[in-house]
Amino acid sequence: MITTILSLILFLFNNNEANNDVNKNENVTKFELIQLPYASDALEPVISRQTIEFHHGKHLQTYINNLNNLIPGTKFENADLETIVKESNGAVFNNAAQVLNHNLYFMQFSPKGGGKPVGKLAKAIDMAWGSFENFQKDFEAGGTSLFGSGWVWLAADNDGNLYLSKESNAGNPITGGLKPLLTFDVWEHAYYLDFQNRRADHLKALWKIVDWQVIESRY
Repeated sequence: MITTILSLILFLFNNNEANNDVNKNENVTKFELIQLPYASDALEPVISRQTIEFHHGKHLQTYINNLNNLIPGTKFENADLETIVKESNGAVFNNAAQVLNHNLYFMQFSPKGGGKPVGKLAKAIDMAWGSFENFQKDFEAGGTSLFGSGWVWLAADNDGNLYLSKESNAGNPITGGLKPLLTFDVWEHAYYLDFQNRRADHLKALWKIVDWQVIESRY
């Protein structure tokens, strides 16, 4: 009789611990793959369907999976993505920053994109570079000259001043106190299926699909 009672107590204790573990796991932030606002073939011929499916569906998903596996039990398990990028380092930073970078990257394009910015952003670009065309040349040169893998960014400070930032690997200007506005990905997986080693041609083509309304809203 005593043995039966002890077994019942032990069962209830273990079951309660398991439920607590489930509840803890449910409270951990789980990042998910963003849904694209366009079809996977909508950006062709600038970015092919195959590149979108690999880049968004596989590369970005891998960073998300890695991040979700890394943050439980850390101070970042309930933090938002920007906070993790600003305050983390090592593997957590690399994967969190790549998730943030790719989210900004994919959401800035549209099959109806192209043209030029207007309003305050256009004025700020003219003030910093003299003209939109000068800005384009500097931006492309920044991406082309970046050694290895990384990102080229248009970023703004709190006063609205604009900066061109070249970041290696998973770098994001948010770590330097700047607001990221526009970015071109110069990791080879972003363009190799479509442009092979012609990074400069890829960067030049991307202007055709930039949604300046999105960039202006970030500014």
